[in-house]
Amino acid sequence: MSNIELRHLAAMAAIAEEGTFGRAAARLGYTQSTVSQQIAALERSVGGPVFDRPGGPKPVRLTPLGSVVLDHGRAVLAKAEALADAVDRFRAGDGRIDIGTFQSVSNVILPSLVRRLRDEHPGCDIRLSEEEPEQPRIGDLDLLFYDGRVDGDVERRKLLDDPYLLVAATGTFPEGPVSPARLDGAPMVAWPLTCDQPLMEQAVARSGARPQIVFRTAVNDTLLSMVRAGLGSALLPWLAVRGADVASDDRLRVHALRPSLPSREIYLHWQAGRIHSPLAARAVEIAVEVAAGLAPPSTTS
Repeated sequence: MSNIELRHLAAMAAIAEEGTFGRAAARLGYTQSTVSQQIAALERSVGGPVFDRPGGPKPVRLTPLGSVVLDHGRAVLAKAEALADAVDRFRAGDGRIDIGTFQSVSNVILPSLVRRLRDEHPGCDIRLSEEEPEQPRIGDLDLLFYDGRVDGDVERRKLLDDPYLLVAATGTFPEGPVSPARLDGAPMVAWPLTCDQPLMEQAVARSGARPQIVFRTAVNDTLLSMVRAGLGSALLPWLAVRGADVASDDRLRVHALRPSLPSREIYLHWQAGRIHSPLAARAVEIAVEVAAGLAPPSTTS
């Protein structure tokens, strides 16, 4: 049975549908003797005849064994056709891509990425997962956005520097840049101590300020709601500020920091040595293009 080939099954199916070896050969683009040889090889593999051959103009008929072989053979041919189609689609860029992301990228970079991928490859299957663990892993993901470098056997592409800004209720600080030192003792709402947050808070401490953290949450909308309510100000990266459209809210003011804090760094990661599908390779290209089109404020002091 291991000697059965797809071409043998294709020849059998064509004969069953056309009724004669000659018409099947014409349909497949073979000579009649070639089709006969393929059926003979198939019959040797399955151990018996698959067609009754009455001779003359009468059509051939399937034997009981032939009916079993053809029934299963058509299923095999269908799977082979589906496999060939899937490979063709993969090479053309369609298929599935799994992307890990986080809030800021989900709001600002990912919508353009997803829209362009779907426009270019309407049949693609894009699967997203959003989390911000302390120790992220690529795992089965094709691509992972993260604010920092992921450890392990990975490759990465830096997308942009994401400067920190001060978001405060209107009137809390005078218009214009604010020194981090002015945050000493000030009530602040903040993200949990994961990802780049500890590094940012350490930089604030080095500037001589010890803000009073009165609330922590990983949800940007909740943080900004607390700022509007007067609970405290917040230090947020530019991507988060842009994604929440803070500039359009007259209850909030965005202040540059002078001197500036070290910017958060946004990277796109993937497993080292992994051969990208055309879809994943295109996703990297688009992410780089989208990030290059963004214009974070200058961090010069």
